[in-house]
Amino acid sequence: MTNKLKLALIQMDIHAGHPDDNYARLAELLERAVSEGDKPDAIVVPEMWNTGYALDEIRSIADAEGVRTKAFISDFSKKYGVNVIAGSIAESRAALGGAVVNTMYGFDRAGRQIAEYAKIHLFKLMDEHLHLEAGENHGRFELEGVPAGAMICYDIRFPELARKLALEGAKILFVPAEWPHPRLHHWRTLLQARAIENQMYVIACNRSGESGTTRFFGHSMIVDPWGEVVSEAGEDEMILRAEIDLALTDEVRDRIPVFDDRRPSLY
Repeated sequence: MTNKLKLALIQMDIHAGHPDDNYARLAELLERAVSEGDKPDAIVVPEMWNTGYALDEIRSIADAEGVRTKAFISDFSKKYGVNVIAGSIAESRAALGGAVVNTMYGFDRAGRQIAEYAKIHLFKLMDEHLHLEAGENHGRFELEGVPAGAMICYDIRFPELARKLALEGAKILFVPAEWPHPRLHHWRTLLQARAIENQMYVIACNRSGESGTTRFFGHSMIVDPWGEVVSEAGEDEMILRAEIDLALTDEVRDRIPVFDDRRPSLY
């Protein structure tokens, strides 16, 4: 199991309804992530980066079974020997009659798929429930021997999910998102809360730019198990970098034994 991880979060603008443009742009940013500065151990991408929230046409532009995305990210991971938490995409599934799920994939340095998580909480204020199918499984996986978990955007408002992942050993939580203005305060507070209460790293990659009348504020964040912000982006498209030491998770959990002191029989 590794302790230190160098991270690169790709805070990208997304061209809603134009998958080809987004695949091309992400390819450019992935190349930058491995060629500029220290090479990362893991790269993280935002939510729904392939299509954006073009929900009215989502069935026709979603990646069928994730085939295109899996091949693209797997080839990149293998070529450069880097883990990629590939944000999430709109993925259509034949088993669901062509319905679309908001799915995150993870790939290791050898290009092998190590994670798959479909967003389980759909955001009704953006009509997600009218166009997407909710996932039915939580996102526990391992990254280079490190227990990890995934939540997507709106999921972070549900502390039960983060706690379930923590109780199953997760030391690091990845959160791809498209979180817009004006709720920056909620974004920052919820991410820090999930880190503090579960004593784990929270790695949150948000998008930037605009889509119709909605403006996204970026502010991708890396939060440590004390709830301290290790690194935070501004609003523009950029690659946020930081190194984390996962030994801190064990240290914090030893100093304040929250999990040992739980009384689940009472709640």
